[in-house]
Amino acid sequence: MTQRTFVDSPMERALVLEIVRVTEQAALRASHFVGKGDKIAVDDAGTQAMRQILSETHIRGTVVIGEGEMDKAPMLYIGEQVGLQTSDSFEVDIAVDPVEGTTVAARGLPNSVAVIALSEKNGLLGAPDMYMEKLVVGPPAAGRVNLAWHLEANLNAIAVSLERHISDLTIVVLDRPRHENLIARIRAAGARVKLIGDGDVIAALAVAMRGTGVHALMGSGGAPEGVLTAAAMKCLGGEIQGQFLPSSPEELERCQRMGVNPDKIYNTHELAPGQEMVFAATGITDGELLQGVRRFAGGARTHTIAMGYATRVVRFMDTVHLEGAGARVNIRV
Repeated sequence: MTQRTFVDSPMERALVLEIVRVTEQAALRASHFVGKGDKIAVDDAGTQAMRQILSETHIRGTVVIGEGEMDKAPMLYIGEQVGLQTSDSFEVDIAVDPVEGTTVAARGLPNSVAVIALSEKNGLLGAPDMYMEKLVVGPPAAGRVNLAWHLEANLNAIAVSLERHISDLTIVVLDRPRHENLIARIRAAGARVKLIGDGDVIAALAVAMRGTGVHALMGSGGAPEGVLTAAAMKCLGGEIQGQFLPSSPEELERCQRMGVNPDKIYNTHELAPGQEMVFAATGITDGELLQGVRRFAGGARTHTIAMGYATRVVRFMDTVHLEGAGARVNIRV
């Protein structure tokens, strides 16, 4: 694999900390509703905060992955224009999930996050809101797997890339009835399965990070989340392969209207073709990769991962937000 070198990116340098502020505020607002059983309230709080901070950001942004169509989502809908929209602002495409894992956040369960990705214009695929079959692997296995292959062949390729046996692998799968056969086949091949209730973007990040104990993500999940995952994998050197799964004539027509081919297996660079890319995720509830929002008298603390593709920088940011003082203290790891 060719070694990429550092490339200066004015967009990434200017915006990486700006988008951290976007996900931090979404996580902080959404955290007020964690454990209260109302997933709509969680999502509304995160969405409103994200939209407010984006409106203050020096971008001319177009939402290509959002909360839905304009008639179904009053804010952060697909096609919405956000940012200060000044002549000197960066023109970008935006993919957002203000609260990935609304159900788990509402129930107070792990791995709910606020997520955003930005790229230059036409740098993110506008994916229709439907299921996508996904295969996500970390950097060692990137370029060595194929969604069209049999499951066992991909498990073997992942094991070889990590210098392990299949029995050493742990595969992340969304806990859904549609995955019963997939889960049985993974176990029959000798690998372990880690079931998650929601949040396959943050699970995919864990796959691409050493030391998390998970080695691939498999199964079907939301196609918009697949594009967000592609932005993160591009920054981290991992890989996602995805195939759209239209389940009705209406969804098939939407694929055609949005210019995507349901017969094609898309790779990381087709889902996120941009050469400048920034990605950030802030924990709402605790998880294996990020801690959730922790509140204390007079403030709160957030934990964020932020990264850029051209600059090849990954930051973990532990931030203290002091109420009423306008202060924000960052501790970067």
